[in-house]
Amino acid sequence: MQGFIVDFYCRKVGLVIEVDGDIHDLQKEEDERREEVLSEMELRVIRFGNDKVMKSLSAVVDKIKACL
Repeated sequence: MQGFIVDFYCRKVGLVIEVDGDIHDLQKEEDERREEVLSEMELRVIRFGNDKVMKSLSAVVDKIKACL
């Protein structure tokens, strides 16, 4: 997608889901630019940290469902 590889993409609803590891703490500007580009493509981006996915999967699923 415009030179980016996303973790998950649902074309039907225009939703990008990113699961961020620790490295994303060091690349916030790059992530912000990436979100700008994806937003310009009329895509919605939601992000979760690895810890959130591993420890609170049901909350993550609920947030994804709310975006659908």
